[in-house]
Amino acid sequence: MAQLSRKHLIDLNNPPVRQPKRQGMSLSQVQKWVMSTLTVVTMGHMAGALVLAAMWMPEDRLDARIGLPIIGGAFGVLGMAAALTIHQRKALSPLLLLGLLPTVIGFVLMFGR
Repeated sequence: MAQLSRKHLIDLNNPPVRQPKRQGMSLSQVQKWVMSTLTVVTMGHMAGALVLAAMWMPEDRLDARIGLPIIGGAFGVLGMAAALTIHQRKALSPLLLLGLLPTVIGFVLMFGR
């Protein structure tokens, strides 16, 4: 009688060693994402509040209606630079232009009518 192949059975004296699959991000990567998200959201809220404050200014306070969104854009750029620095990337990046969104949106809402 021919010997049957028993490759499908587990040899209990020599079990197969499986390497655990590494899934997801490391703890330091998660910490970086949490910190950068908190930074961008906090600075974005501050920039948005300055734009809203500028929209509530009376029409005769043109200096405040122009200055507050610009300051909001500066906070947005600082927030993006901080997030890039947290991820150990160059702070001078085209992504900094995203920080200017509050200024652009504020000017469009106030003066685009």
